[in-house]
Amino acid sequence: MGFQPVKFYQTGTYTVGNRLLSDTERSVQAGELRSNSINSGHRACQGCGEALGARYAIDAAMAGSNNQLIAVNATGCLEVFSTPYPESSWQVPWIHSLFGNAPAVATGVAAAMKVKGRTEVRVVAQGGDGSTTDIGFGCLSGMFERNDDVLYICYDNEAYMNTGVQRSSATPPAARTATTMPVGAEPGNLFGQGKNLPEIAMAHGIPYVATATVADLRDLEYKVRRAMTIRGARYIHLSVPCPLGWGTASADTIRIARLAKECGLFPVFEAEHGEVTGVSKIRHQVAVEDYLKPQKRFAHLFGKTPHPETVARIQAIADRNIRKYGLLEEGGN
Repeated sequence: MGFQPVKFYQTGTYTVGNRLLSDTERSVQAGELRSNSINSGHRACQGCGEALGARYAIDAAMAGSNNQLIAVNATGCLEVFSTPYPESSWQVPWIHSLFGNAPAVATGVAAAMKVKGRTEVRVVAQGGDGSTTDIGFGCLSGMFERNDDVLYICYDNEAYMNTGVQRSSATPPAARTATTMPVGAEPGNLFGQGKNLPEIAMAHGIPYVATATVADLRDLEYKVRRAMTIRGARYIHLSVPCPLGWGTASADTIRIARLAKECGLFPVFEAEHGEVTGVSKIRHQVAVEDYLKPQKRFAHLFGKTPHPETVARIQAIADRNIRKYGLLEEGGN
């Protein structure tokens, strides 16, 4: 029997990862050469899904580009908690843009690298749902339309969390925020509003679009590395629960993200040139109620005056996603 020494890859911890797997099967985070692109010392809230998602996504992008990567970051939670002046947790070339122009800045960086003949240097732009679906929507659509060689990653926590949990166009129906109706016949966010950014990206016909979740980090790493093998505009929409804004326990971030996928409200798929090429099937289907109940932003649906009709409308959205993307195995449950 051969001997394989145990390596501890991160100073000060006992992180071993999946060392018993072959090198080709190990995740980026379990590798000795992982870049730790966003390092310890940032000021994210405990249980922050965005911090976890960014760590895995950018490390995977670094691995997929031979560490030849420039990151452009829109204003938002990720930028604020990782770079409180004069400190920074980033260990990659990192540029802070305005709230709404990260796609345009990233396009300029990619164009500059092309002019300099540095085609090996790749560019990633990243932002939250506010800078992606709202403030930077025009710049992002322009990046898609021109097919600029940029990977854009949206960390979707479904509201403007950094400035006090205000509604964005990614806020789901019935969710309470600081700028939605707290009382009345239909408290929370209205139905029939918002934008589905993955589908909008697909409508542009760009080379690659994917959704991912922090509940399946290996899938996230795969999709980022897959995106880095493609030239042109690429888009990854990542579900990152926010314990503060969603009103969940900090230890439940992964569980909540998994429930969003398993109930059908967050379909996980890949698409190329506007056509869905693969979906991540639901393993154990759950009712949307199981996903909504642990979140205080939906507490009004289950209080003294419950709203079963609203829950039913949300369930209908999940059921439509399941049918549209074929999220259940044939004859599965």
